[in-house]
Amino acid sequence: MFSALGAFGYRARVWVLAGTVLFTAFAVWWGSGLFGAVSDGGFRDPAAESSRATDLIEDELGHDAVDVIAVYRSSEITVDNPTFATAVQRALDRIPDDATTSITSYLDEGLSERELGALVSKDQHATYVAITLAGDTREERMANFEEIHEDLDAGELDTRLAGPVAIESELSASAESDVVRAELISLPILLVLLVAIFGGVVAALMPLAVGGLAIFGSLVLLRALTYVTEVSVFAVNVATILGLGLAIDYGLFMVNRFREELSRSGDPAAALPVTLATAGRTVAFSGVTVLIAFGGLLFFPQPMLRSIGLGGIAVVLFDLVAALVVLPALLAVIGRRIDALRLPWPRRSRTGARTPSATEAADGNGPWARLAHNVMRRPVRYVLAVGALLLVSASALLSSQLGMTDHRYLSEDSDSRAAMTALREDFYGGGTGTIDVAVSGSVGDADMADYLERLDALDGATGATVARAEGDVAHVTVGYEGEADDPATADLVRDVRAEPEPSGAEEVLVGGAAAEQIDSVAAIVGAVPWTLVFVIAVTLMLLFLAFGSLVLPLKAVLMGFLSLGASLGVVIWGFQEGHLAGVLGFDAVGTIDPTYLVLILIVAFGLAMDYELFLLSRVREEYLATGDNTRAVAVGLQRTGGIITSAALLLVVVLAAMGSSQLLFLKIIGVGLAVAVAVDATLVRALLVPATMRLLGRANWWLPRPLRRLHDRVGITEGESGGETAGSDRPAEDRVTSVR
Repeated sequence: MFSALGAFGYRARVWVLAGTVLFTAFAVWWGSGLFGAVSDGGFRDPAAESSRATDLIEDELGHDAVDVIAVYRSSEITVDNPTFATAVQRALDRIPDDATTSITSYLDEGLSERELGALVSKDQHATYVAITLAGDTREERMANFEEIHEDLDAGELDTRLAGPVAIESELSASAESDVVRAELISLPILLVLLVAIFGGVVAALMPLAVGGLAIFGSLVLLRALTYVTEVSVFAVNVATILGLGLAIDYGLFMVNRFREELSRSGDPAAALPVTLATAGRTVAFSGVTVLIAFGGLLFFPQPMLRSIGLGGIAVVLFDLVAALVVLPALLAVIGRRIDALRLPWPRRSRTGARTPSATEAADGNGPWARLAHNVMRRPVRYVLAVGALLLVSASALLSSQLGMTDHRYLSEDSDSRAAMTALREDFYGGGTGTIDVAVSGSVGDADMADYLERLDALDGATGATVARAEGDVAHVTVGYEGEADDPATADLVRDVRAEPEPSGAEEVLVGGAAAEQIDSVAAIVGAVPWTLVFVIAVTLMLLFLAFGSLVLPLKAVLMGFLSLGASLGVVIWGFQEGHLAGVLGFDAVGTIDPTYLVLILIVAFGLAMDYELFLLSRVREEYLATGDNTRAVAVGLQRTGGIITSAALLLVVVLAAMGSSQLLFLKIIGVGLAVAVAVDATLVRALLVPATMRLLGRANWWLPRPLRRLHDRVGITEGESGGETAGSDRPAEDRVTSVR
């Protein structure tokens, strides 16, 4: 099938490229509308108790939560100055009546002394306005916020906006701009590195062409998804930048193999089918491993994680189309001009070193092969040393403290974060939050009073009151001081939930920001086992089809998770504990959002299996030809070590650019994935894989006879259709049958 795809790419090259040009024009026009159709939220579990509490209160009593808080400050005049008051009133008068349902300011008549004192800062130089937006859904309220955002600017007064809707909006806008900036930073660096890797400009442009096409295609696919499901803006951010990195990886693999085959045959028509049947087949399997990983995100209840899963699947699918259909057509047109515009230095390999001779590569005498032999002479030492290093790094996971994303994930100078800091530090009661309790049923006044008294007596509670009541539903609020993810606040939420219901109550649901954080963390932790079972089971099946072994898939998965544990440990050490704060420019929150740990785990696992497949496909190819396990490992690493290192370097550049974001969560994802890729491409691929394969010896290839027959029928491995091992697979299979 893959050989036929290569032949098709050559025959239909003009039509494929013409269609690509038309599609790109369409993608630029239609796909650019994606950013107006994505969601800014999706972090909460719709089935959680906190979500049901919010839904019950809003359905029965209406939405009256404060959505936006506008903080106005002057360093020169106080709030009782007519100029200050006029500026605030002018800003409020500009707000359309239909955009809000409630606006509370210190200028309102009838405020009690306590209410007025809460709205004015301790130094009398600032005030805040609490705004409830109109709209039955979060999307409608977000649209109304965008409408009044500029109207809230008080001109001569310093204006900062906080509140849940304002924070979501700023997170979304910052994420969009930071990802664009990361791509603008990474693309020139990628071009320079690709030119150095390939030694020429034309060859270097091919992977970038695949990456650019993948970005445009991903916009189209993601916008199409918005018509059938919620797509988070954060899904767009993660998926597009990973889609760029993977597309460049796949383009690198394909172009490298095409140049090899072209140097043998000199004919693009002959080189393309072999390229597709070897590197193309491996790229297809590699893409499927990443698809499996993204599919694991569909087990999570949060729409944001599910949309990242769907978006990732869509983007990787387009990566594969670009690499397996469009790139072959482009290579067919360029042909032998792939080596045009070479740099003025001797021919270099993909690693930048002198290209090993054919004899060196065949005998496994190149630098990567020598490294493999060195490792395999002392396999126990390397396994113990590398394993100990990875386990020590992973031990930081034991100190993880889970929390959720809030204003502290914004940059220090952001409007929302500055406003929240001002509220907590400058206003009386500004550090107080509330737990929302929805009580339904026929509860008498005496029973409700008793319930409120019991809630007020809980440790950490600063008061309990009935905020609203209508019919059989009451909205009870319990105050607390501190952040929503403080341990004391979490204990208070649990105590409120454990408190016996008032007599006559049919249902009591506890919600609010603190309860939502607890429920979201619990939902993520609860979904992780199912995700791991799915990803591991399907990956093992895929690796069995690729390698024709039971041992290699199990070993690959175990080493993958050992590597990922170490990478996640670095994330905990660097971001939660703040050891990277000075280097990367952020303030440690003290907790880590498990959403990002899950993303790093899932995506990095797919990338690890991607590189594992590429390496072991070449190892198996040599093993089938010779039956010599040690030689196969050395030759496989020699043939793939440089290109895996190059691919990892390019992906690290993309991810590191993402880590330069001003947003803490993009830093976490970018740096976490970059560390995972670097660890996997160095410690695991170059050291741990050769050492463990030497220790296992022929057991690497053990496969019971019934499964061997199954693999003979449906298994796929690189090199079966020709190329350097053409014609050797079946005889070699016969030669090594006895060692299984």
